[in-house]
Amino acid sequence: QLQLVESGGGLVQPGESLRLSCAASGFTWGNYAIGWFRQAPGKQREGVSCISPDHDYTFYADSVKGRFTISRDDAVHTVYLQMNNLKPEDTAVYHCAATWMMTSYCPHSAGQYGYWGQGTQVTVSS
Repeated sequence: QLQLVESGGGLVQPGESLRLSCAASGFTWGNYAIGWFRQAPGKQREGVSCISPDHDYTFYADSVKGRFTISRDDAVHTVYLQMNNLKPEDTAVYHCAATWMMTSYCPHSAGQYGYWGQGTQVTVSS
């Protein structure tokens, strides 16, 4: 059974950093692209970042470019989202998601991901 478990969220002040983790199990890790999405209260879900199965392709939303970095550790089946210089507008529940992918690509749209984690809350406030 495919399972994704996020961790690493919390309450931080503006300008601080967090690293989110998405631990995966129950599927062939090397065949799946992983994405990070977030949803704030009253707002639509937003694609934040994603990474291809072979690490060669990554995507970042304009709102996080230069501040967030996505990476994956194949040895432990985990994808990380390093978030630096956090802003209040980054406050949201962050979810990771997985989709089967045979090319060096990761979809940007949430609708193309079939497996989701339960989410982790990130709150940026002074």
